[in-house]
Amino acid sequence: QVRLAESGGGSVETGGSLTLSCTASEYTSLPGSMGWFRQAPGKQREGVANIYTRNGAEHYNSAVKGRFIISLNDARNVVYLKMNNLKIDDAAIYYCAATPPGGGAWTYWGQGTQVFVSS
Repeated sequence: QVRLAESGGGSVETGGSLTLSCTASEYTSLPGSMGWFRQAPGKQREGVANIYTRNGAEHYNSAVKGRFIISLNDARNVVYLKMNNLKIDDAAIYYCAATPPGGGAWTYWGQGTQVFVSS
């Protein structure tokens, strides 16, 4: 079992930046991957970025590549999402997720943190 707790959401104007954090706890082995998803009103949840905890390999949705940066702390149990040059379309509830240690499905989810972007 893995508990995920997000923080860092809020309101920002277009072009601004926000950093989200997600702390994993109550695990016996590190998740294989940690990532961020988002869901805007009336839209399906989509993957934003993810990172392998073992080697730090990063993957990004093309809509955010070059603007968002995903990273881990040294203990590899906190995942960050630095969001730069935010656009109206980035407004959503952002969810942290994690896979089991061996990888596979996004099994563990946080409660979500809201990001508002205004013009």
